[in-house]
Amino acid sequence: MKNQRKATFIGLVAIVLWSSIVGLIRGVSESLGATGGAAMMYSVASVMLLFTVGFPRIREFPRRYLVWGSLLFVSYELCLALSIGYANSSRQAIEVGMVNYLWPAFTILAAILFNKQQANLLIVPGFLIAILGICWVLGGEQGLALPGMAANIRDNPLSYGLAFAGAVIWAAYCTVTTRIAGGKNGVTLFFMLTALALWAKYLAIGGEAMAFSYHALIYLVLAASAMGFGYAAWNVGILHGNVTVLAGASYFIPVLSAALAAVLLRTPLSLSFWQGAAMVCIGSILCWFATRAKPPESAQSGDQASATTPRRNG
Repeated sequence: MKNQRKATFIGLVAIVLWSSIVGLIRGVSESLGATGGAAMMYSVASVMLLFTVGFPRIREFPRRYLVWGSLLFVSYELCLALSIGYANSSRQAIEVGMVNYLWPAFTILAAILFNKQQANLLIVPGFLIAILGICWVLGGEQGLALPGMAANIRDNPLSYGLAFAGAVIWAAYCTVTTRIAGGKNGVTLFFMLTALALWAKYLAIGGEAMAFSYHALIYLVLAASAMGFGYAAWNVGILHGNVTVLAGASYFIPVLSAALAAVLLRTPLSLSFWQGAAMVCIGSILCWFATRAKPPESAQSGDQASATTPRRNG
C-alpha cells in the first residue's frame, strides 16, 4: 500500500510537470525560435530519458507499434511544440495549448468507435461541452461569440490548426498503441526521432536565429525536464499507482496548465477564458464517467483501464 501511494504521488508529479509545458515551450521559443527551440528541447529531453527510462530493445517491439507508434508520436509532438512556438503572443499560446487539451475527449470517443469501449449517453453532453469550452476560450472577452472566435483563428490559422490536429493525432496514438504496443514503452526512441525530425526541418528550411542566454537556458532545462521526467514519472504512476486517482486528476490539466502558463508568461487571463477552460475539464470528465458507469467484467478490466485512462507514455 505504501509503495502504491508513493507511485501515485509520482504520477501526480507528472501531471504537474505536463501542466507547465505550454508556458515553458513558449518561453523556449521566444529565445531560440519555434523550430530550433523545440529541437533543442527534445534533444535535451532525450538525453534525460536515456538516463531515467533507458533505451528500449527495439528488436523486441512489435513491428506495427514501432512504425505507427513512431509516426503518430512524432507527428503529435511536432504539432504541440510548433503550434505553441508559432503563436503570435503569449495569450494566443495559452489558447493554442487549450485547443490541444481536447485530446482526452477525442481519445475516449476513439476508444468507443474503434476499440469497442462501452459507454452510456453521458458521452454526448461530455463531448459537446468540451468542444463548447474551446469555442468559449477562442471567443475572447465575449465568451461564446462566433465573430471573435473566427477572428482569433484567422489571425493565426497555422497554430490553431496544428493544435487541433495534435489533439486528433494523440487520440489516434492512444487508441492504436493500446491495441498493438504489447506492453512495450518506446518513449525514449520516440523523443529521439522527434528531435531528429525537428533538426531536419531546422536545417532544411532554415529556422530563426537562436539567442542563448541564462533566461533561455533555464527555460530549456525546465521544459526538457518537464517533458522527459514527466513521461518517466507517469510511467511509474500508471504501472504501480492508483490508476483511478491518476485518471481523474489528469482531466484537470487544462485549468492547471493555463494557470501555470499565465504565471510563467505573465499573461492575465479573462473570466471567459477560465469559464471555457473549466468546460473543457467538465466535458472530459463526463466523457470519462460515460465509460466508467458500467464496471467491466474482470476479464476485461485491463482493457478498460487502458482505454479510458489518458496515456502520456510511449
